Amino acid sequence: MQKNKVILMVLDGWGIKKPGPGNYISLSKTSNFDRYIKNYPNSINKASGNAVGLPSGVQGNSEVGHLHMGAGRIVWQPFEKINQEIKSGAFEKNKNLRKAILNGNKNGATLHLMGLCSDEGVHSHINHLFEILKIAKKNNIRNILIHFFADGRDVPEKSAKKYINAIKKQNLGKIASVCGRFYSMDRDHNYERTKEAYDMLTEGHGFKAKSAEKAIEDAYKRGDQTDYYIRPTIIESDYSPIKSNDTVIFFNFRTDRPRQLVECFCNKAFKGFKRNKFPRVKFFTMTDIGQNMKSKYFYK
Repeated sequence: MQKNKVILMVLDGWGIKKPGPGNYISLSKTSNFDRYIKNYPNSINKASGNAVGLPSGVQGNSEVGHLHMGAGRIVWQPFEKINQEIKSGAFEKNKNLRKAILNGNKNGATLHLMGLCSDEGVHSHINHLFEILKIAKKNNIRNILIHFFADGRDVPEKSAKKYINAIKKQNLGKIASVCGRFYSMDRDHNYERTKEAYDMLTEGHGFKAKSAEKAIEDAYKRGDQTDYYIRPTIIESDYSPIKSNDTVIFFNFRTDRPRQLVECFCNKAFKGFKRNKFPRVKFFTMTDIGQNMKSKYFYK
């Protein structure tokens, strides 16, 4: 029996659009692709929104695209699952979220909220931070510090102030530090970057600023090219280090980029760099980081 060979080609970024001056594919010579479309069966699949388990109108990305090609069905992404549970009220009743919040009232503990503060929805969404803040307020949690990880990649390169203002309008919690995701969300074992973020969080190392807005302005002035590269900075009037018995919630829902920083807090045997301090904290993540991390999570 003859076996026919099959080639699977994944063309990232190769969208379908009417020919025109803004369509770089139609302006290029794509003779092979044109031949495949003409001579072989084909269809157009949606790669965004509910079709790939994301909220309606949200663009897809590499991770969800490849996941759905492998699954062959809709796999609801944490982003949309969390959104749905917030709407239904189930998020507030999440067992581990309640544990995290309620620990904030014990023995002078501080609730630290860290994560990527933007609204593109690739790694996190600022609305999830707002929801956690509201739940903390309902439970009379007073000591709340926000560690602002600036984006500058999935959103405009210099848009951090927009998100700082949005957080301050909530009038809940204080921004204690600012740091670009280049340092706080490295995933390629560049531990010298992760160390700068960790030392900022646990010891207050880094630049100092009078406000989160000033931290952004100072970063641009000293040559940190975009929000992505903002060097770790503490806000002098509001900063307090993460210490033993505190609770930390890392509110990113995508798991790849929090992993290195989470390991610094949750793995006693971590050897990526020397830690001057290793606070015994209650550490929670939005989703399961995996790799035997000793952190609790809200969603599998």
